[in-house]
Amino acid sequence: MVEQDEERADAFFHALADRTRRDILRRVLAGEHSVSALAANYDMSFAAVQKHVAVLERAGLITKRRSGREQLASGDVEAIRSVASMLTELEDVWRGRIARIDELLKEN
Repeated sequence: MVEQDEERADAFFHALADRTRRDILRRVLAGEHSVSALAANYDMSFAAVQKHVAVLERAGLITKRRSGREQLASGDVEAIRSVASMLTELEDVWRGRIARIDELLKEN
């Protein structure tokens, strides 16, 4: 992976490391939500939810747009596919290593 891909992966996994952010992401992947409507679902301040949304946005997992006075957030399915692709690459590496271990064990 090139450096830019590594930085993007870091941002993705940092964003996904938090339970609240994963829940917000699930909600906005199901449909667009205002940040204030999202905040109503959590036992934390509106500002705290805004910060979680900002982390997801910086990672490229969600996009926001303004509609009047509201900020509307929606999930980016392509970004999720990109995360899944990264995980698949890692899985392929490990499956290859396990297969190689199996081969070495059979040789002995």
